[in-house]
Amino acid sequence: MSSSASISPVQPRVAAEASEIVGRLERQVATVIRGKQEIIRLAIVSLMAKGHLLIEDVPGVGKTTLARTLAKSMGLDFQRIQFTSDLMPSDILGVSVYRQESERFEFVPGPIFGNVVLADEINRASPKTQSALLEAMGEGRVSVDRESYELQQPFIVLATQNPLEYVGTFPLPESQLDRFMMSLKIGYPPKEEELGLLRSGGVEERLAAMEPAVSRAEVIQLQKQAAKIAVADKLAEYVLSIATATRTSDDFLLGVSTRGVQSMYRATQAMALCEGRRFATPDDVQRVALAVLSHRVALKGALGDIIAAGDAIERLIATIPVPI
Repeated sequence: MSSSASISPVQPRVAAEASEIVGRLERQVATVIRGKQEIIRLAIVSLMAKGHLLIEDVPGVGKTTLARTLAKSMGLDFQRIQFTSDLMPSDILGVSVYRQESERFEFVPGPIFGNVVLADEINRASPKTQSALLEAMGEGRVSVDRESYELQQPFIVLATQNPLEYVGTFPLPESQLDRFMMSLKIGYPPKEEELGLLRSGGVEERLAAMEPAVSRAEVIQLQKQAAKIAVADKLAEYVLSIATATRTSDDFLLGVSTRGVQSMYRATQAMALCEGRRFATPDDVQRVALAVLSHRVALKGALGDIIAAGDAIERLIATIPVPI
């Protein structure tokens, strides 16, 4: 193990406190998103690592509810953008309006200036409108009329798309898919949890009455601490070897990008922090690998099939020696 991994800048007390904060957040989200503990954990890991989420699943399984619950649980501003074929970039970013009383233009921010932004059915908008999200997601700011505006932190985009509908949709290009740290499928809840949901009458009342479980300041502090989690040289090489294998395997037409490697590294750090540790382990890498990589690769004979890509990545990881 390298010296950088043996002496972590994150103190034991800080790591323990981080785990307690994450636990509070997970328990509250789980009161609404039932039976999906690992999905909740991965969504929180993405937020801690300053990443964005793509959720591809059938309608009605809780994609919107997950975004709303995360925002309410952290006391953050939630904004929803319904993507349609006639949505314009200015509908997302905002627009400059001329104020006659001041005789000057004033910028009116769009919904992208929320903390938790739901980009609902993102593949229904035109490529031009989809690309309006790129600078915001990648750089934390937007440019309108040659002026740049910083987005408030924390900031996460949760984009959804329906995998079963193709008419009137514009599939996201690889360059935009690569902007999402993780892709997730929520899936249907377990039978007992769904039965409890039926008997309780839904989640709207619970969401309306929900109080924040953690503060904005705590979330920002967790993001800072996640970036300080120690990663041994051998573990960093393990992360890179997984990405390299996707680039050289005969199963893939397109391997993982450099941005994808960086995303897996940051997600690994965030997972370790959520576990209350000052250092990352191979288990952290493996827990985040499928969510980080499956939408970034193109599988021969199954283009766009994230499930098949995930299965291929899982088989590939099983062939790579785990560092000791």
